[in-house]
Amino acid sequence: MSAEPGPETAGRFDGLRDSEAAPRAVALLGVLVLTWSYVSVLLYVTNVVGGRSRLLVVVLGSLVLATVVGSLVGVRTAVAVTGALLAGGFAVYVLALPQSQIQLLTPDRLLSDTVALLTGLSILRLTGAGVWAMAVAPGPVFLSWYLAVRRRYVGAVVVGGVALGLFVLTGDAGQVTTLVGVAGGAVAVAAATLDRYDAGVAQLDVLTMVLAAMIVLSATVSVVPGAGAAPLLPNRGSPTVEGSLVDAQDRLNVVGSIRLSPQVRFTVESDRPSYWQTAAYDRYTGDGWVRTGNANPYEGRLRGPPGASRTVEQQVTAEGSLSIVPAAWKPVDLQGPIASDAEVTTQGNIRPTAPLRLGNSYRVTSEMPLHTTEQLRRSGTDYPDEIEERYLQLPDSTSDRVRERAAQVAGGEDNAYDKAVAVEEYLESEKRYSLSVPEPSGDIADSFLFEMDAGYCTYYATTMVAMLRAQDVPARLVTGYTTGQQVAEDEYVVRGLDAHAWVQVYFEDVGWVRFDPTPSGPRETAESARLAEARQSGQTGVDVESSEETATPTPTPTPTPETSDGAADESGTSAESSAVAPGGVVTPGDGSIPGVGATTTADGGGSPIPDLPPRRTLVVGLVAVVGLVAGARRAGLTDRAYRALWLRYGGGGETPEDDAVRAYRRLEYLLEREYRPRRTGETPRAYLRSLSRVGLDGEAVRVGEAYERARYGDGVSRAEADDAAAVVTRLVRESTPVVGRLFR
Repeated sequence: MSAEPGPETAGRFDGLRDSEAAPRAVALLGVLVLTWSYVSVLLYVTNVVGGRSRLLVVVLGSLVLATVVGSLVGVRTAVAVTGALLAGGFAVYVLALPQSQIQLLTPDRLLSDTVALLTGLSILRLTGAGVWAMAVAPGPVFLSWYLAVRRRYVGAVVVGGVALGLFVLTGDAGQVTTLVGVAGGAVAVAAATLDRYDAGVAQLDVLTMVLAAMIVLSATVSVVPGAGAAPLLPNRGSPTVEGSLVDAQDRLNVVGSIRLSPQVRFTVESDRPSYWQTAAYDRYTGDGWVRTGNANPYEGRLRGPPGASRTVEQQVTAEGSLSIVPAAWKPVDLQGPIASDAEVTTQGNIRPTAPLRLGNSYRVTSEMPLHTTEQLRRSGTDYPDEIEERYLQLPDSTSDRVRERAAQVAGGEDNAYDKAVAVEEYLESEKRYSLSVPEPSGDIADSFLFEMDAGYCTYYATTMVAMLRAQDVPARLVTGYTTGQQVAEDEYVVRGLDAHAWVQVYFEDVGWVRFDPTPSGPRETAESARLAEARQSGQTGVDVESSEETATPTPTPTPTPETSDGAADESGTSAESSAVAPGGVVTPGDGSIPGVGATTTADGGGSPIPDLPPRRTLVVGLVAVVGLVAGARRAGLTDRAYRALWLRYGGGGETPEDDAVRAYRRLEYLLEREYRPRRTGETPRAYLRSLSRVGLDGEAVRVGEAYERARYGDGVSRAEADDAAAVVTRLVRESTPVVGRLFR
């Protein structure tokens, strides 16, 4: 017989029955959630650099080992095992490093690297990041789960919290991961407390509501008001192209819609135009880029490209705060006050350790590679080990269809140069330029190739690098600024809207050569329109002396044309710089140029509100639903909703007797709400007869009689049971106000 509300419970529903095992199960689940939160960071790292399946084996092995020895060894022994796991893992990591890196592992270097990790150095920037991830995983996983098996939940949460905290400090644990881990730890501690003091599982409702509210609120506001932390949910503004590229520091995340800033950033005096490079990124994560390796102090002239080069002198003057050193590739010498405080990245770019102020200037000498088309075609593929290791990497999540499309586009070419040109031309012709795009939820190259019709420079450059690497061509993404507006014979004004991303491909005996797959015509049209709008509206900071006389920026140079002596450098200009992709610029519905329109921002730019990525929507939505369910249960709404449905529809039993009993209990609950509850010792027949004096339908008495025969007599027929159920259903439908009061 089905359990139903009856007089024994006086209409009360207690929901889940408390048990001794329930809080412990919840505590174990909380520890597992916390463990998975920091393991997920390591899984992300190994997905990028390789070794994800091996890491899963290591983690599962650690969990099994902890479960097996949980009842066999003491805490001191478990701590010793953890230390051995960490020491062994670190030894494996050191042995896996290149010999040149092992020689640098002095005590001072180890200390400085540890401090760097604790102050924001991403794990993905480490050499051998995948080996490091597998080295550090087993220790905390083993100890945390061992303590949980031993019912030392607080200790388990402390170990897991320290592991997760490390990845928060390195910047690799995102807000969702951190919040889920904190929630898991809090649930584990709360459940352990309930278990210790023999409290009920129902008391977890309040904790669940608080945690859900914390996560949902954190998903809609910044972590610290006014701080740089980005909220999970989108704001009504969009980042500038400059902010998403040049200000990305050591990690570049590909965002959705962006806007153009017309503010002047710096001026350049140079005898040759060029792209003013600021950074290069070697490690592709699928959703962005990471610049690996440490930066070393600038100590004098740097090595130039391996082949022939042209010397280019540049005098750069900051027109505001400037935390970069823009320079033509490849910079080899830096002069000026910032030289004593500058540093050089592993990728060969120079950057200051302190921002330049308005009016500060420096002089930089660059050796721009000289080459001919035939020289690049003849270039071999015997790349140095460092180039192959860093610049052929693709994340494990790279789809087969990306590799197949790369083979379709460039697989027929027999040299790296023609492969690069094929991919460059393919992207220029197949995709349109637009600043208004949704942020992809998966791999950038895959999304841009197969799901997006348009994008801007970051999408073009990322996709080209991924396709070339799929064809075993070393390539990297580079950020900086295009030439800017030429205001004199050798002088250029560079604005925020000139920020750009492009591609460099490595060739033996030449070095890094620039390719730009972004259609230059539509991009320059959008930039010119944005600048014209800013000038028309009287916006300040968009011009310097003499720059107002030139209406359009200088066409961007490309590296492909040959010079008069048969060699080409990165300052050449060709007809390709003015080519317009089919369809031109993608414009919003109002016909305005992307970045210029009715939706304005602080600097006058505008773009539609970016869509929330589906993955984050799912996480935040599920958390909100869990919180709402917990709140409804705490308030009794779930019980009341069940009662209302049970009262109105009843349901069916296995026998006529079951249905007759169910019909009476529905009736009694209805009468309890409308009149009064049945008194202790009062029989159902006496109860119904007492209410007949106030006008109770005589058919209701017949329901009570059927109940008595079903419970205490010789039973009822199917017809009698159905009649009783129909009578109660009619009374419920005629008593709408009564049903309404169920939710009081």
